[in-house]
Amino acid sequence: MAFNHLPAGAHDALGPLSRTPVTHSVPMANTHRPGRPTVPADARPTPGTVLDRLARGSSRAARITHTEHLPPRAGRHAVWPDRIRTDVVAAIQSAGIGHPWEHQAEAAERALDGESVVVATGTASGKSLAYLAPLLSALADGAEAPNGRGATALYLAPTKALAADQRRAVRELAAPLGNAVRPAVYDGDTPVEEREWVRQYANYVLTNPDMLHRGILPAHPRWASFLRALRYVVIDECHTYRGVFGSHVAQVLRRLRRLCARYGSEPVFLLASATASDPAAAASRLTGVPVTEITDDASPRGEVVFALWEPPLLTDLRGEKGAPVRRTATVETADLLTDLVVMGVRTVAFVRSRRGAELISVIAQERLAAVDRSLVRRVAAYRGGYLPEERRALERALHSGELLGLAATTALELGVDVSGLDAVLITGYPGTRASLWQQAGRAGRSGQGALAVLIARDDPLDTYLVHHPEALFQQPVEATVLDPDNPYVLAPHLCAAAAELPLTEADLALFGPSAAELLPQLEAARLLRRRATAWHWTRRERASDLTDIRGGGGRPVQIVEAATGRLLGTVDESAAHTAVHDGAVHLHQGRSYLVKQLDLEDSVALVEQADPPFSTTARDTTAISVLETETEIPWGSGRLCYGSVEVTNQVVSYLRRKLITGEVLGEAKLDLPPRTLRTRAVWWTVTEDQLDEARIGPEILGGALHAAEHASIGLLPLFATCDRWDIGGVSVPLHPDTLLPTVFVYDGHPGGAGFAERAFHTARAWLTATRDAIAACECEAGCPSCIQSPKCGNGNDPLHKRGAVRLLTRLLSEAPPAPAPTPTP
Repeated sequence: MAFNHLPAGAHDALGPLSRTPVTHSVPMANTHRPGRPTVPADARPTPGTVLDRLARGSSRAARITHTEHLPPRAGRHAVWPDRIRTDVVAAIQSAGIGHPWEHQAEAAERALDGESVVVATGTASGKSLAYLAPLLSALADGAEAPNGRGATALYLAPTKALAADQRRAVRELAAPLGNAVRPAVYDGDTPVEEREWVRQYANYVLTNPDMLHRGILPAHPRWASFLRALRYVVIDECHTYRGVFGSHVAQVLRRLRRLCARYGSEPVFLLASATASDPAAAASRLTGVPVTEITDDASPRGEVVFALWEPPLLTDLRGEKGAPVRRTATVETADLLTDLVVMGVRTVAFVRSRRGAELISVIAQERLAAVDRSLVRRVAAYRGGYLPEERRALERALHSGELLGLAATTALELGVDVSGLDAVLITGYPGTRASLWQQAGRAGRSGQGALAVLIARDDPLDTYLVHHPEALFQQPVEATVLDPDNPYVLAPHLCAAAAELPLTEADLALFGPSAAELLPQLEAARLLRRRATAWHWTRRERASDLTDIRGGGGRPVQIVEAATGRLLGTVDESAAHTAVHDGAVHLHQGRSYLVKQLDLEDSVALVEQADPPFSTTARDTTAISVLETETEIPWGSGRLCYGSVEVTNQVVSYLRRKLITGEVLGEAKLDLPPRTLRTRAVWWTVTEDQLDEARIGPEILGGALHAAEHASIGLLPLFATCDRWDIGGVSVPLHPDTLLPTVFVYDGHPGGAGFAERAFHTARAWLTATRDAIAACECEAGCPSCIQSPKCGNGNDPLHKRGAVRLLTRLLSEAPPAPAPTPTP
């Protein structure tokens, strides 16, 4: 029998432009209810004081495993390059920004010189102004041109919320320039009647990579005047373009550059990123052009207090196989959010899942109703899948201060200006240190002090991190991993490019070394046809529909209220089997619904309102086969391998769990079709001699392998730019392809995303951390904090904690030096 854990995909702003230098700890901002007197500034609580109030009582204080204090930092001013128009400088000054920070002035200077640059500085360091100053100056110059449209600029954001927020901020900043700057959002929410105006008259178009891929590039003749005048392309939050999504965006940008060249323009790329490892290299891989990095952050920063918080074990409950159960991070976060709202501390609670955001909001509202009913309306949830008008209303309420507490998915992690926040709660490690700091940086964006709290989930990685703070606070952020040459990514973009303009030999270098190899395959599949010196798209349908650049695949499943026909929202097709299967609990803006029927053929999930006292979690089974071993090295008599695999997965059941405690109430079977995935994996084998030396007999072999697999998936995000939902795993006591006991960990995206390859190159450190995390857990025989997985298709059976530690110890004793990384072309 194989034991498995799958990734979610297989189953399941314009910030402050500049700041006044801060040289001391700044009190937190106060947000008061309408009609109440304002609390004097010197009476407002500091971040440390707020944390002390949250931790009152011996039981609460014991939950804080570590507190990190980041001191305030003064800023370093500069002057704008003299090539920035005086009216643009005056507009910036009228917004209250007297002088730029040094990194802002340097970025503007390089942009004016025609260099593509990436500004990779901390949250709230004014990255937006660094690119807006030269951009606004160019647009204002163009507005004075006697003929033609003048210069244009394109802004790309990973989320619609960020693009909308940027438009609002740019309009405010550029208001003194009159009609010289005409910003407009162009995305799926833009009304049809506005789109023609945007194409003809807007000179600063704000959109996202999805709309560029499906809407703008395929219709490039209608955008000819805009593309001909394109001077700057801004790529905001570029560190989010990683893995398969980042690889798709890289090819979309190459298609954009190709069309710009066709119309006679060569835009400069201006990128903004959270602090990242080697940002210039990542930005160059993304855009395909040389990029200069600016990383010396000259902005000021208020005091930051960062606490690591571990929910307590529940003494009166037991989980699967009698394992101890820890209080859920969701409930713990809801309690902390309640306390912060009562204190008047403006807070965002980040949570990974849409359901989690809804649950935190609902629980906090229930708690607040018992304290002060007027506070209930000042807490809400924010997540993807809401209708556009719902998202915009929540964004306005948060920006205005009408909302005191918001439970949000990562849609609000990115740049949306929420100045004035005092605290951030992070429900579970978000997968990368870059995301952790990005979320923590949402607080303190007006220069005041900030509190950030990471609440650990009952999960191996979270448990490891709250007891090893050095892994968070003494390590650099991760490098961005993307592979534009992934054939699963490149092939549909070659088709899309050919549909936009016939592909020529001269174009192939733009798309990378793999392009020439793929063309014969696309011809054989009758997607492209060569005529004379170019390849042409042969189909009637749109080539851009061949791929979903978010990696979801298929059209979104609509969630419809059966009784009324009202559309509640959508869910990605890739997540439908786990999120909206028959019997699933679906939450929407605080209301609970039960899924009555999932119709995969029509992509509709019919729901009815209900109030069940439980949540649901899907489970699945997996089989894996080796297609090709690309590289391998010996680990004693065993082997460490990397290559291509095919994964077959099927959701087979779901668990019903109590809302507050997570206690399992029962399991129900499901009948859903299997799915197959061709991807990349890392795997390791062990021999009979190694098992004997580790004292692993046949009776515990399956449990030891299974436990090691679960824990290794949980720890991999420390070493690869991913989270555990991007990867999956299978463990087999005797695999038919290796003929040995084998543990696989694979990328949850077609063609791979680079995570398994990174695991191969860091295997010694990765598996060492895995062994240490299992060994250090305080439980007796295994729990969710070390070796149990909530999504295990085998019900976390069998698992053998001590066997996994002995097995990994034996394996690591024979590990060779780390293999050299594959050179980057």
